[in-house]
Amino acid sequence: MLHSSPDDERRLLKRTVAAVAALNLGYFFVEFAVAIAIASVALFADSIDFLEDATVNLLVLVALGWTARRRRAVGLFLAFCLLVPGLAAVYTAWEKFNAPTVPDPVLLTLAGAGALLVNALCAFLLSRVRHHGGSLSLAAFLSARNDVAANAAIIVAGLATAALNSVWPDVIVGLGIALLNSGSAYEVYEAAMGESDEDSGGVTPRV
Repeated sequence: MLHSSPDDERRLLKRTVAAVAALNLGYFFVEFAVAIAIASVALFADSIDFLEDATVNLLVLVALGWTARRRRAVGLFLAFCLLVPGLAAVYTAWEKFNAPTVPDPVLLTLAGAGALLVNALCAFLLSRVRHHGGSLSLAAFLSARNDVAANAAIIVAGLATAALNSVWPDVIVGLGIALLNSGSAYEVYEAAMGESDEDSGGVTPRV
């Protein structure tokens, strides 16, 4: 069985995170526009998450080849980034309480389905390289993996909104996305703290 060299793995990681960053940035604009149009907490939180994912992958691309000490610092920053979508969701939910508006269930469901397809593709691509870049590649993979679950929940929220004509499915899912990302932030923090100063290739984090 042939084994890839470190240089081959690095090139594969670079190509993968560049493609994933482009996919995330592109769908951010789509989902953000829909979120604004229908006043959806869940879509707003998820669109910010797409922007955060694009940032994470761009930072992974930039930080490849850095020393373990610098990768550790970037990994800790990415752990903080994973909390941003959750904070945005909490703020948007608070605004929703003050001015409750039921989002359009069809657009909510369709936007969630599109996001699911994009994130499923990103998670598949990143699953092949998640051990090649220490805490950085782990951050990118965890974010995409969690987004698949979040997008499935958005689809359910859309169906529930259609059935109940209520703001609550959208709000609950938005806050759930916040909780999901907080768990990933801690996992990335642990992986970043485990980066070895003697190992220029990064640790192999366990998922």
